Amino acid sequence: MFSRWQGWRSPNANGNDASDRGAHHLTLARESLTELIDDPRLPSGIRESLAQDYAAVAAMLDKLEHGHLHIAAVGRVSTGKSSLLNALVGEPRFAVSPLHGETRQSSMERWQEVSAGGVYLIDTPGLDEAGGEARERIAREVAGRADLVIFVLESDITDSERQAVRTLVQAGRPLIVVLNKRDLYTAQEAGALLESIRRKIAGFVPASQVLAAAAQPRPQTVLSVDAAGHEQASQRARPPDIEELRLRLWDIIEAEGKTLAALNASLFATDLSEKVGQRILAARREIGDRLLRSYCIAKGVAVAFNPVPVADLFAAAFIDVGMVMHLSRVYDLPLSRREAGSLVSVIAAEAAALMGTVWAMHFVSSALKAGTLGLSTVLTAGAQGAIAWYSTYLVGRVAAEYLSHGKSWGEGGPKKVVQQILDSLNNESVLSEARREIRARLNMAGGR
Repeated sequence: MFSRWQGWRSPNANGNDASDRGAHHLTLARESLTELIDDPRLPSGIRESLAQDYAAVAAMLDKLEHGHLHIAAVGRVSTGKSSLLNALVGEPRFAVSPLHGETRQSSMERWQEVSAGGVYLIDTPGLDEAGGEARERIAREVAGRADLVIFVLESDITDSERQAVRTLVQAGRPLIVVLNKRDLYTAQEAGALLESIRRKIAGFVPASQVLAAAAQPRPQTVLSVDAAGHEQASQRARPPDIEELRLRLWDIIEAEGKTLAALNASLFATDLSEKVGQRILAARREIGDRLLRSYCIAKGVAVAFNPVPVADLFAAAFIDVGMVMHLSRVYDLPLSRREAGSLVSVIAAEAAALMGTVWAMHFVSSALKAGTLGLSTVLTAGAQGAIAWYSTYLVGRVAAEYLSHGKSWGEGGPKKVVQQILDSLNNESVLSEARREIRARLNMAGGR
């Protein structure tokens, strides 16, 4: 992500190219967001479960249409985020207080100074405040929506601050690190702090994006002598020292403002697409699991009731193929009967090679039925039905895994997938559940 924005250029170089490129990026971002909002393929309930995210998409699309750019100040409590933004705005628009953690909610003001217009500065609650988990969450959410982040420090960067900076950069957020309150240090001390900060975040924030400022310098003490020769001390306010930050922001906005807005929108669209995909897959897994269990019951009872060995095998294959075809429609990857049969054969072959004993029990039980002309069916039906249940459950789980990955076995092939599913199953638990269900069904049938 970092490589997308680290190459900021001077606004005087290739200005037309940058403008054309930015306009193209904005067009692509708008298309991505519009496609997300209008996607007709979303299953029922998915859009509703992500209502807040889709509202954010609509807001971001509106932001792009109006050419707005959002710059958020982020940092620990009392680093001077609000003061820094006030200094940029030139007015006390953001709440400032000597009390710890005064900013409780995010707030936004338009930066009128930028000639292009549409640039908004956003203040956020402090990160890592004891008891302020909600504020920290708000700050991270705002930073995640911002086109550019100003990360504010008041001294050398801490481990938690460094991790926060890394997280923002890895999420694709263009970022400037500002050592605020420079007036508290001598020139030598400030230089050493900047060097330490740059060294600690080297590799994910370039040195040129780490600078110092003094948003609200301490008043200057002025000594004067009155007519009587008495020395008097007075305090004189000093103007904010933010010129380097102001110029850096101007350069970025003029050279890459449109591209930054488009980048943020594209990242957001990508994140939401992944989230939608995960919700859809989870919904399909839930539906598939209910479907799978209904087929397990059907196969277990059918095998338990049928005393003819050959018919057992045909019934088992027929039910498994039907189940796989049904699952394929749930995952929106429909399979033909031939394709489903081929998939069942592959799974059965791999399973037989990995767990021959279980499959042997099925055939022994089938043979026992034939040898006793059906008289031992009552004794063996529950056991054979449970094995049939287990085999269908295994086939269904493996088929669902294959379908959830877009009809792909992955690098390890079907053997690895079957092995992973087998390892995840508690055989005794599955068989016990199967026996309970089959006994209940047999009892229901016997009572009718």
